[in-house]
Amino acid sequence: MSFAGVSVVAAGRLRQPSAEPAKIYAGSSAAGSGSWYHLLVADGFSRIKHLPAGQCIKGCSFRAGGYPWALWFYPNGDHPDDAGFVSVFLVLDQEHVEQPVKAHAWFSFIDELDKQDPAFIRSREAIDFNTSELIWGWHRSIKVEHLKGGCFTIRCDFIIAEAATAPLIEVPPSNMSEHLNHLFVTKLGADVTFEVGHETFTAHRCVLASRSSVFMAELFGPMKEGIATAGAIQIQDMEPNIFKSLLHFIYTDSMPKMEPDGEAEREEAGDEVMWLQHLLAAADKYDLQRLKSMCEKRLSRRIDLSSVLSIINLAAQHHCRGLKEACLEFLKVQSGEDFAAVADLCGDVAVEEDPDGLGALQLLENLISSTLTSIRKPTDDQGRKGENVHAVMPSIDFESKGNK
Repeated sequence: MSFAGVSVVAAGRLRQPSAEPAKIYAGSSAAGSGSWYHLLVADGFSRIKHLPAGQCIKGCSFRAGGYPWALWFYPNGDHPDDAGFVSVFLVLDQEHVEQPVKAHAWFSFIDELDKQDPAFIRSREAIDFNTSELIWGWHRSIKVEHLKGGCFTIRCDFIIAEAATAPLIEVPPSNMSEHLNHLFVTKLGADVTFEVGHETFTAHRCVLASRSSVFMAELFGPMKEGIATAGAIQIQDMEPNIFKSLLHFIYTDSMPKMEPDGEAEREEAGDEVMWLQHLLAAADKYDLQRLKSMCEKRLSRRIDLSSVLSIINLAAQHHCRGLKEACLEFLKVQSGEDFAAVADLCGDVAVEEDPDGLGALQLLENLISSTLTSIRKPTDDQGRKGENVHAVMPSIDFESKGNK
């Protein structure tokens, strides 16, 4: 058996060794014979044996067979039903396991030599450690009252039947986005310039074209004749921070973070909603469907009475069916009082002159009007003021009304 370290519990806590002894405590069994043992030393047990059931003391993490492991120690049982017993478990200390790890394991006290023999360990039934079951052990290893001394040592022996072996060739994960982002940050080799508001951005034509069919047409297709080649390309209908976020996504394929506006230390929730709306519109303009879906998903989680009108109008303009449905579902569960508040806001919403957008707003006005007309003063059977209006909420479908 290869030594796989020792965990020392004193005064109810795991003792952390200093740097030099840590090598001894951890053992040297990242690789080895396929059989290992780890020691758990409980010092001053009389002071912790009355801890509440379910209180766990986790041992040191150690490696064996290419995997991280740990012992979990419950001085007074891991569950109220097991109070009065010592519980101890062997844990595969990682969240995900690609393939089940089979192991034979057994717990014993340090002086129970016959239970530490490799032949005895192999005779135990193999345990499958997998993503859904990363822990194995004993709920009732020994009664607390039988532990008379203040110190004892538990030994965990285990043999990994299918130990992981380090591959001869390790393939690293993809880091293409990191390299592309480095190009974006350093501007190395940049060959196109954009002027957005009072800010200037440089980028790489090939990167933009490979990510966006609109940039492909503008920079290399029939539309390139109308695009400046020597000077900067003017972007008239977008804020600089939105265009910068758009470029961040193009180079990294990840959702950009909203940057604080000016010297503001934090952004309000309404500012984030507006930023997401503008970013969604930009993603739709440049045919970046993944970014558009990311914005839709985030907006669907931020729908409230103050934003529902602008979001549903945006959804109609840019054909976001899922986002539209999320807005309607939100409206269906509002109380009569809140729904009336939305109706009051409806006349104050400023909408860009877009036929689809105006159609969406008109449909929403009709929806609110018909709903408020249907709401009657509640009787004792119907409930009090503020009842849910789901029952009287008419269904609505933009597509059936002629909108896309």
